[in-house]
Amino acid sequence: MTDSVAGISGMIIEKLLANPKVPRDINGNSKIVEDLAFDSLAVMNFVMEIEDELDVSVPLDKLADIRTINDLAACLHTLKASHT
Repeated sequence: MTDSVAGISGMIIEKLLANPKVPRDINGNSKIVEDLAFDSLAVMNFVMEIEDELDVSVPLDKLADIRTINDLAACLHTLKASHT
């Protein structure tokens, strides 16, 4: 399930929806900070949770370029592909 950008995006959305404070209408184009109302600490905590699950580490310089759920999924997919 986590071997494609869409699969990773779906897994991220599933994790986000487990949080009752997250809007129910999110999708891959949802902006993490603006649409989900995550502050920088919440973003870091969430990314660390995803990193643990996928066994990858997102460099801080890459994190700065991530705006949407799909951006995060694409970054994680690239990292995961180069990690194996």
